[in-house]
Amino acid sequence: MSVFTTVRFRRTLTAVVLSTALLAGATSCGSGGGGDRAPREETVSSASVAELAALAAAEPAAVAADEAAAPTPSPSTTAEKQKFAKTRFVANAGLAAGATYQWIIKPYRAGKFKKGAKGRTFALIKAGLAGAFAYNRLKAAADNAKGDPLLSKAMGPLTAGIESLKGLGSKLRKGDAGDADIDAFNNVINGVKEAGKNAGAPVTDQVPSVSQLGG
Repeated sequence: MSVFTTVRFRRTLTAVVLSTALLAGATSCGSGGGGDRAPREETVSSASVAELAALAAAEPAAVAADEAAAPTPSPSTTAEKQKFAKTRFVANAGLAAGATYQWIIKPYRAGKFKKGAKGRTFALIKAGLAGAFAYNRLKAAADNAKGDPLLSKAMGPLTAGIESLKGLGSKLRKGDAGDADIDAFNNVINGVKEAGKNAGAPVTDQVPSVSQLGG
């Protein structure tokens, strides 16, 4: 994917997410107009819209960063190549872990995905975007791991688990995810962290802030 295509996709996806957010907000506001009908609890805030737009831009921005790094001089020695592979693995796995906890596991445990919960629509949209983002960053981390023998061996058994997360972002967005789906994300993230630790590449959660994702 070229940088131009990435930017174009990023703008399109952001526009779609913003439209979804605004439509949801309009529905919320309009539902209170009829006599005895109580208004829905969800409202649109500028912060919510900004966060959704930032999340929508997250994956294309990460892909663009990968492409921008590609032309740089490659490490010359085996030790340098392995160190470079570990560094990128830690960065990608950390972002996947941070996004998963912040926008999937944490709100799920807080009951934000339950029908009738305040802010459910936006929580589900964010979870869906975070799920897609985490899946792609985990795929990138698995690819990075191939540059280090120990890391590659440790990550090998997790390949199927990572692949099983594909499509769960859409399931989360639709509100169809259950305990098993949340556990799948949690188990894969924990497995990746354990693999990194055993290979000398410890992973810590890196929650992408709105400003980081948007910039």
